[in-house]
Amino acid sequence: MLEIENLSVSMNGRELLHDINMQIDNGARHLLSGPNGSGKSTLVQTIAGNSEYIIDSGKIIFDGRDITNENTTTRSLLGIFIGAQNVPEIPGLTVLSFLKHSCVAHTHFDTGRDLSMADFLQQLESAREQLNIPQDWLNRSINVGFSGGERKRLMLLQLIMTKPKLAILDEPDSGADADTQKQIADTIATMPNTTFLFISHQSQFTKLVQPTGETKIKNGKITRG
Repeated sequence: MLEIENLSVSMNGRELLHDINMQIDNGARHLLSGPNGSGKSTLVQTIAGNSEYIIDSGKIIFDGRDITNENTTTRSLLGIFIGAQNVPEIPGLTVLSFLKHSCVAHTHFDTGRDLSMADFLQQLESAREQLNIPQDWLNRSINVGFSGGERKRLMLLQLIMTKPKLAILDEPDSGADADTQKQIADTIATMPNTTFLFISHQSQFTKLVQPTGETKIKNGKITRG
């Protein structure tokens, strides 16, 4: 599903990642580990297509396609989902409107057809009930007034609705209580058609997810120990 080949990345002339090689199989739950500042989030942002990070050499192959030079929007539509640590508040954009536009875009990209409102609402209601999300959340602005745990649940709602091929979760357990962490792990378990790459520093959460593989990074390089 994802191949990183000899990837070196810099920002403002400073090398952040050096000669990264990594392969993640379809359907895997892959743990990306390492100390703070080692380059984990840099790798996540590079895979996502954040233009602040400059690819000096190497390739990113996603689902058999070279996406090294693709922009963030294209990568998202191709099926890459990013669950970032710090998601911004967006006053005036409701959860319902955000999810609708996202699902419509993904459906049209994948099938060439429009997503009917009836189908969208049916999918939304099923996902909302699965996550026990109150109805009134849908009419609130994105992340405005939401606690850390509630933001994680909104992330899961978007994840379920868009059904990505690859979900990259950057410390999804951070700021989440034990119940929310279990809900995240349970949601991952219910999505066998999605490949997961996740970052975590908490062994208890890692045990809940039961990773199928692990890559360790230190000082911007892959390490074996």
